[in-house]
Amino acid sequence: MITLALSKGRIFDETLPLLAAAGIEVLEDPEKSRKLILPTNQPDVRVVLVRASDVPTYVEYGGADLGVTGKDVLIEHGANQDGSFGSVGLYQPLDLQIAKCHMAVAVPAGFDYPSAVRQGSRITVATKYTAMARQFFAEKGVHVDLIKLYGSMELAPLTGLADAIVDLVSTGKTLKANHLLEVEHIMDISSHLVVNQAALKLKTAPIRRIIDTFAAAITTV
Repeated sequence: MITLALSKGRIFDETLPLLAAAGIEVLEDPEKSRKLILPTNQPDVRVVLVRASDVPTYVEYGGADLGVTGKDVLIEHGANQDGSFGSVGLYQPLDLQIAKCHMAVAVPAGFDYPSAVRQGSRITVATKYTAMARQFFAEKGVHVDLIKLYGSMELAPLTGLADAIVDLVSTGKTLKANHLLEVEHIMDISSHLVVNQAALKLKTAPIRRIIDTFAAAITTV
């Protein structure tokens, strides 16, 4: 049995064409079903639905053989920005080029960001992505007090909780609606395929078939 970990929403929807290229069709709609394990038209392939932030954990510890999750999640999980994992039991063979967005710094309109981030200065930043934010500002020589939040990031600077936020940006409409301005582009984000290294050794043929089919589907887009 091959188990693929996915999260509901954009990543799930944009992974479906790649699965179709591999001859795999998920038989139930995750938005309508209460099931957390969904069957496919292949009796030896199933999909488990987990939070996006949990995908690397399920794959690393063998709860799933493969998974699809964003580069942001992988970096927070312990990957280096070049995609390597060091001793972590994850193999990252493909950037699937789906669910694209970018990580950015945003501040309230009127906030003097250039002055706030001069060499040796200190600012307060609210973010879900503490590892990424810490590294980004450390490379600029800026000391940061990080406040970890899980939602409504835009509210933090508006209430005085933080000077700035580090968050994912897709269209920028949410920032604009809350009178925030993007002031720095940290990195582009897309979703990647991750594979359990032990599973790859034990189930080489079926997993390699999925990897190769996904790779071919990406190059034809």
